Amino acid sequence: MLSWLCVWGVDYPLFAKEKKSSSVRSNPGKNQSVRKTAKRTTVKKVAKSRTVTRTKAATKATISSASLSTISLMGAGGSNVAVKSRQLNGAVYYLASGHGGPDPGAIGHFGKAALAEDEYAYDVTLRLARSLIERGATVYMIIRDPNDGIRDEKILKIDHDEVTYPNQKIPLNQTARLRQCTEAVNKLYHKHKGAYQRMITIHVDSRSVGEKIDVFFYHHDQSTTGEKLAKRIHRTFNARYKQSQPGRSYLGTVSDRSSLYVVKNCLPPTVFIELGNIRNDKDQRRFLIAGNRQALANWICEGMSADYGKK
Repeated sequence: MLSWLCVWGVDYPLFAKEKKSSSVRSNPGKNQSVRKTAKRTTVKKVAKSRTVTRTKAATKATISSASLSTISLMGAGGSNVAVKSRQLNGAVYYLASGHGGPDPGAIGHFGKAALAEDEYAYDVTLRLARSLIERGATVYMIIRDPNDGIRDEKILKIDHDEVTYPNQKIPLNQTARLRQCTEAVNKLYHKHKGAYQRMITIHVDSRSVGEKIDVFFYHHDQSTTGEKLAKRIHRTFNARYKQSQPGRSYLGTVSDRSSLYVVKNCLPPTVFIELGNIRNDKDQRRFLIAGNRQALANWICEGMSADYGKK
């Protein structure tokens, strides 16, 4: 599974040298008593150190297995994922890119090349997963591709080998596909009961060729926590657009859309993100350039981090 649990702590020496005292040497009776006390103390320290060693070994095993899973999904270009901070330590995120498997989602065209929604949404989602892991979060990729990894090409090759966590074949039927995704999230949600948990699902919209749109966000109308998360990510986008494109207004919105299957049925607060119109040539620049896909992931991560800081 793709999860990273970062445990931070101080490394303590397993054995501590005991200093000899001149006063102990001058009093044989007291010396014998002190030696017995010291022996008992040493035994306790040894027992404690063994416990610490076993605990650290178990922790390393957890991190190791998570690391291997992370490497296999990130691909050769993004496999070296290192935890750089503990900012999101304790947070659990479920990330699901739209469609996948037999359903590529919306299709756009760039010249003669076909652009599939699921490939670009997946690349941004995978980059987001890496950014969250770097901040110490536990992350589950719900839709997973065993061999794509993070890609820097403009045209992302279309395939149909994505699976739903942990390794379920994705059905073609839309309702069955959405149910499968939701059930995978909800099962994990019960496993992490009591933790801060959020669900993000990322899509690319399909509208008329001439309609240019900004990144926008949906949440459930009864989920105040989902709404807060959506607004904090939206606020981050608004600020970043002002920095990167000061002469252009950001027109992305936050609204409720409770009828969306995943938004309606996932147990953790859920935010549904539309990255743009895959059929519009100006919006396509947001997806085709790898640096732009990374910026999208970074800004979403920044907004999610702001939300966790306000929990």
